[in-house]
Parts: sequence; C-alpha cells; structure tokens
Amino acid sequence: MYNKEHWPLTLYFDGNCPLCAREIMILRRHAAKSRLLFVDINSAEFHAKALGFTFEQMQASLHASFADGGWVNGLDATLWSWRAAGLGFWATPLTWRALQPLLALGYRLFCRLRPHLAWLPHPDGRRRCVDNQCAVPESKPAPDEQPTSKTKQP
Repeated sequence: MYNKEHWPLTLYFDGNCPLCAREIMILRRHAAKSRLLFVDINSAEFHAKALGFTFEQMQASLHASFADGGWVNGLDATLWSWRAAGLGFWATPLTWRALQPLLALGYRLFCRLRPHLAWLPHPDGRRRCVDNQCAVPESKPAPDEQPTSKTKQP
C-alpha cells in the first residue's frame, strides 16, 4: 500500500478535539499535500452522508480514505496518516502483532473518553463554540473596584 497510486490519503478528523487537533498540527507540518489531505468533520462543508456514513460514525473513530477508494479507520487510519506524512517510524508499534490487542483496547477507551476531554486547551487557542454560541465567562470586578451602575440621566 505504499504505492503512489494510493495517495493522497484523506484524513477525516474532529477539529474540536484538542488532542486530535494537536496530532493534526504535527501531521500538517510534515505532510506533502500530494500524500495527505485533511478534512475537519465539524466543518460546515463536510457531509458524512455523501461518503456513506453518519456523522456519529465519523465521530466515533478516525477515518481515512485512499485515492483508490479504500477506507481505513481507527488505529489503521492513524498508522496510514503518519506514514503518509513521512513519520511512519513513530507509528511502527501499531504494526506489532503482540501489542495490537492492547493498543486496540486503549484506542476504544480513548474514543469513549474523547468527548469528555474538551476541557483541555486547544492548540489554536480559539474559544470553543457550539451551535454558533460561545461560552464566555462573566468578568467580575477586581476586589478594589466597586461595581458601577449606569442610570439614565434626565
């Protein structure tokens, strides 16, 4: 599968996931566009149904498609995305048969916990917004500042 006709690999990732976004930053830094493309599944332009999946399926694990139409998901998508970026040596342990059951269990656990990791800092520093609404903490006056109230003057 290292043949050129299989590239580029298109990686479908969750851009709202802080850990996922960090991995994507690393891959983007090293990958050539001719070998690895990125699609944020939370983008308004993304439609899972057009690919034959539901959004929930795409969000449940990492997915990637080769140029020839072949699909990989989960740890295989991770392995192939790192290979496409020229960093396959870092993902080599994913190919070790003795470790695969343990790694698969760890990945399933990560997939279940991932939605609860949104509190982690996002690498791009942006505020986390959902449904076009962002949670902004209410500012409180400094201890030595008295709150001011505005009144309408005649």
